[in-house]
Amino acid sequence: MTQFIGTSDLGALVRRIGIENFLVGLATYIEADFRHWESFEKSARLASHSRDGVIELMPASDGQLYAMKYVNGHPGNTREGKLTVTAFGVLADVRTGYPLLVSEMTLLTALRTAAVSALAARTLAAQHPHTLALIGTGAQAEFQALAFKALLHIHEVRLFDTDPEALDKACRNLAGSGLAVRRCASVAEAVRGADIVTTATATKARVHVLTPDLIEPGMHLNAIGGDCPGKTELHPDIVARASVFVEFEPQTRIEGEIQQMPPDFPVTELWRVLAGTATGRRSASEVTIFDSVGFAVEDFSALRFVRDLDRSEGHDIDLLPELDDPKDLFSLMLPPMPVPAIAREEMLSS
Repeated sequence: MTQFIGTSDLGALVRRIGIENFLVGLATYIEADFRHWESFEKSARLASHSRDGVIELMPASDGQLYAMKYVNGHPGNTREGKLTVTAFGVLADVRTGYPLLVSEMTLLTALRTAAVSALAARTLAAQHPHTLALIGTGAQAEFQALAFKALLHIHEVRLFDTDPEALDKACRNLAGSGLAVRRCASVAEAVRGADIVTTATATKARVHVLTPDLIEPGMHLNAIGGDCPGKTELHPDIVARASVFVEFEPQTRIEGEIQQMPPDFPVTELWRVLAGTATGRRSASEVTIFDSVGFAVEDFSALRFVRDLDRSEGHDIDLLPELDDPKDLFSLMLPPMPVPAIAREEMLSS
């Protein structure tokens, strides 16, 4: 049988463990897999773009396990009361090809995005950051804030969004989180004096959410909203003057902030810093950017983490046939064999 984790199952699991503990554990799995980056079979995601959004398949394998995620990105969905991003994933045994786990990944993707953001900031930001600015308070905002609190011990989070209802939502959800939450009236107010800035906007266009005049020495920028061709958040002059770190360079060249830059613009893959083969931040005044578009290895880590947790949440599903004769698939089309009368009497008497 194949284990299934639905949205309600994952929600219950996170609540039982505690969201901050879950984020720390998830970041630990992601870091472990990044340190073994070279053992993975990797490819840029397969994307189908339309006028309204994108549908993508994201595969990764370490030779023992294979993971694949289906994910969409449709910014206009909220007008119909639907989520901008939804996803589900599969973790399979490479030896047999059998799926071990089928999981919702709408919630899990939000959790893993926040975990990898905080992991990158812990690796690249200046020491002892205190303040996080969050530009864009959609579905990702609270996860980002709590991940930075859990992994970097951020004390204050400043929030800004052009949608006052989204801002209200984020402030309400973060009340009682242990963070000092500050609602800001502009990007400039949120960013001024912040140690780390996360941009997580949904507009499907090349926009300048951050401009060079807002950037201060020593800032770490976590750009996660620019995640498809033609969609960016940072003014190109910011990117040009910073040290830029990415997940999988071939994919980020197409989808990330660096799609604005020349093909030979230098970047460093984050796994190299975690593995000790490349340098991260070089000085306290340096501006660093994690140009994150999301990559399949992170989904692999997330599915592996969920599989390894206590199995009390979720249930088994009969996704695959179970046959007495593995060569006789057609037997599933035949009516069940009747139980002989003598056998029926024995069953009733017992």
